[in-house]
Amino acid sequence: MSTTTTKATSKAATLAQLQAYITGLQKQLPNGSFTLVSTAYTTAAIVTALQGLITALTAVDTAQAGAKAALVAWETEDAKWAPVILALKRTLLSMYANAPDTLAVFGLKPRKAPAPRTAAQKAATAAKAKATRQARGTTGKKQKLAVTGNVTGVTITPITAPAPVAAPTAAAQAATTAPGGSTTGHAGQ
Repeated sequence: MSTTTTKATSKAATLAQLQAYITGLQKQLPNGSFTLVSTAYTTAAIVTALQGLITALTAVDTAQAGAKAALVAWETEDAKWAPVILALKRTLLSMYANAPDTLAVFGLKPRKAPAPRTAAQKAATAAKAKATRQARGTTGKKQKLAVTGNVTGVTITPITAPAPVAAPTAAAQAATTAPGGSTTGHAGQ
């Protein structure tokens, strides 16, 4: 068994195995001697070596935990101060844009001037912008002024609320139902 941890064995499992070796050697072979990898060892020497491995692995665990804590502290401070540092860098670059020696004192390099664009690059940019405007259907200020509605006439239709229906009165009902079966109110005419 390898004493180093692998993906298959955790540090805790390795520590437990090393401790088991120590316990077993001290209990079963307290005065034993071994020839391992062409070298003679006593039980005490092997136990001392195993304890050294345990100490080193524990130190790794402690260091990794400390590193994780330090990384969290760094990320917290970086999140808090990154915008300030970026603003400082931009300010220094603008203040000393024409003084590369002064920028070098701050560990900065001056901004590079953009390379002059060729006629072909400018033409390609213009063609791409025109195609984008056509695809999106966007127009400029003057083109928008030229666009008018195509109205040939306007018809206004008034909308009124329906008149409320009143309940018929007794006199109106008597006039509409005359004797002789006529409903017009004119008997026999």
